[in-house]
Amino acid sequence: MMDGHEVTVVDNFFTGRKRNVEHWIGHENFELINHDVVEPLYIEVDQIYHLASPASPPNYMYNPIKTLKTNTIGTLNMLGLAKRVGARLLLASTSEVYGDPEVHPQSEDYWGHVNPIGPRACYDEGKRVAETMCYAYMKQEGVEVRVARIFNTFGPRMHMNDGRVVSNFILQALQGEPLTVYGSGSQTRAFQYVSDLVNGLVALMNSNVSSPVNLGNPEEHTILEFAQLIKSLVGSGSEIQFLSEAQDDPQKRKPDIRKAKMMLAWEPVVPLEEGLNKAIHYFRKELEYQANNQYIPKPKPARIKKGRTRHN
Repeated sequence: MMDGHEVTVVDNFFTGRKRNVEHWIGHENFELINHDVVEPLYIEVDQIYHLASPASPPNYMYNPIKTLKTNTIGTLNMLGLAKRVGARLLLASTSEVYGDPEVHPQSEDYWGHVNPIGPRACYDEGKRVAETMCYAYMKQEGVEVRVARIFNTFGPRMHMNDGRVVSNFILQALQGEPLTVYGSGSQTRAFQYVSDLVNGLVALMNSNVSSPVNLGNPEEHTILEFAQLIKSLVGSGSEIQFLSEAQDDPQKRKPDIRKAKMMLAWEPVVPLEEGLNKAIHYFRKELEYQANNQYIPKPKPARIKKGRTRHN
């Protein structure tokens, strides 16, 4: 939008919210279509950022079939659209294609270690086959494709209770509840701030790189370190509570971003604490908004017709 493009946002609001884009509504270059990509879409575009899919474990496990349909039928529909109008498609793939990796850090030529029938399979395998579809359309139909393997990302406008680790910890710390860590907390994750990811996606879309590219922050931390950092940034007195380990939870996650650095001249620039402070600020505001805008239905008094006695 800032670069002067005409932007059409297509969302079925399964996990998204209108409030996230309401500041653009009414702008002459902006259009919002309430549509599910599982149904075909007929519009004229030059570039398609195919970002559709629930992405936090509770969201995609809540409706695994919907997750599979979005990543398979939805991806076929978007590739079909790209083929019809000669558009370039960027697929938002994921570090989950690497599963619980046996290679550290993960580079783009690693094939992964995925349980095809586990609780996360609907997402992991959905994204893996979405990548397969992209390259099938490229080889067979000449569709231009870009594939971004996105590692953990956070920032303002993420759903507060989407069950991801950063949102969980910030919400728990702000509300003075215990920060829940699954397992020992020794699992590692690497988090990038949303503005870094957006810059990476735009750079990839407008590059000549058609093979998959990791977009993530190689700065690795344990889940326990995250809990302690967020607790201190919020200034919370919450305790840290250890719960039993989640099934198929990857033990290590760290992107090898040499390819993005070399071919896109891209790397994350927002320091972790700065990003976390922005996210905490947003969550504080969001909690205040919710507290002030709660609709509490009041029982309506019964309408009594004149001249008739009501018997209950």
